[in-house]
Amino acid sequence: MATPSETLVKYDPPVLVNKTDMKSRKPTSEAAEAPGQGIQEILNRIFPPREWMEGNQLWVQQVSSAPFTRADIIQLEELLDRRLQQSQARGTGICPQRTALSFQCFDELIRQVTIECAERGALLLMVRDQIQMTFGVYQALNEGSMAFGTRKALQAELGKADEEKTISDLEEENRDLKKQLSDLTADNETIEKRENEQQRMENEKHAEKIQVLTKANEQFRNKLEGIIAAKTQNIS
Repeated sequence: MATPSETLVKYDPPVLVNKTDMKSRKPTSEAAEAPGQGIQEILNRIFPPREWMEGNQLWVQQVSSAPFTRADIIQLEELLDRRLQQSQARGTGICPQRTALSFQCFDELIRQVTIECAERGALLLMVRDQIQMTFGVYQALNEGSMAFGTRKALQAELGKADEEKTISDLEEENRDLKKQLSDLTADNETIEKRENEQQRMENEKHAEKIQVLTKANEQFRNKLEGIIAAKTQNIS
């Protein structure tokens, strides 16, 4: 067992004991109901003695039953503030460090009240247990909501990545289609230019044929008119 950590609850100095002499005690909210119990025994039921091993030696430390003074309250407040600063506890929201120190402070107040009145101490112990249970529920809900929010954020991030990939693919496809359109336009212009050139050449050939035929027809007509004129003269 390791040496107990520091706490705001006031304990007596640790003592070296025989392990066989130590009886385990459990805290109970009904500690003050059994008649004939001394304050130390009641406190030990609420706050079980801390025990740890150093080598082969067993050390036990009981919660203090010394009466408290106004100076103890002021010192407790100052110690709480100092521990909160040292642990860098957050001022808002759920903070494990602030929660642990607040419950330690509440336990010390229970110890002080129990010394003065055991019944009030037992009542405060019940209140503390109820607060701890309620806080545990709120903490579980908070952790659940944080996990839910994290999952939603992750899903949104994954969805965003998918959308970005889809956009990138569509942009790439759009570039490919634009390139195909440009190539088809260039091919169409080339074909149109070639067809126009062929049509021009055909038109020129056709015009040349018409010109040749017209000239031949003119020659034939002139020749025919010459023959007719010669026959007319012979007849006269």
